[in-house]
Amino acid sequence: MRPIIAILRGITPAEAVPVCEALLEAGIEVMEVPLNSPDPLDSIRRLADHLPAARVGAGTVLTPEDVSRVRDAGGRLIVSPNCDEGVIRATVAAGMESWPGVMTPTECFNALKWGATGLKLFPGSLIGPDGLRAIRAVLPAGTRVYAVGGAAAGNLAAWRKAGCDGFGMGTALYTPGLAPAEVGARAREIVAAFDRAWEDR
Repeated sequence: MRPIIAILRGITPAEAVPVCEALLEAGIEVMEVPLNSPDPLDSIRRLADHLPAARVGAGTVLTPEDVSRVRDAGGRLIVSPNCDEGVIRATVAAGMESWPGVMTPTECFNALKWGATGLKLFPGSLIGPDGLRAIRAVLPAGTRVYAVGGAAAGNLAAWRKAGCDGFGMGTALYTPGLAPAEVGARAREIVAAFDRAWEDR
């Protein structure tokens, strides 16, 4: 399973299954439906029911109550834009993956202390590969770090060389109303770039 999370901000329940089928066919198996999308829990429920091969969860999760609602809808991972102790601990207690947003070493170490599965470096465009390289030097061995907000097909190799373990991809993959065929084409381009970056490291 490639460490790529498809961020489907703005997706509707009617779009969710056909779009994610296209992502699966292209080789992306992890999908995040941000909670500020239309009827996000319905989308997550449909994906969990219809695409058991996918690992589906929610993004923009801000409260422990949101964690419970995502779990009840069938979600398996929680992604947040911030580093919130209550959300991380609730996610771990629910047996789900926790990916909080971090920018500083302090946030990184707090997230790990509270039980995070991995770290979402966000926004990646502000930190860049050089910033990740500096932070990576002090993180515990084996810490998983994904770049989100600034990763695209053209720069995956630079991120990988800086120590990035994976990526969250938003508008590079999906924008509201985009046809599943176009999402699939974008996904294939990103998967090909990802595979080249991993081979060249």
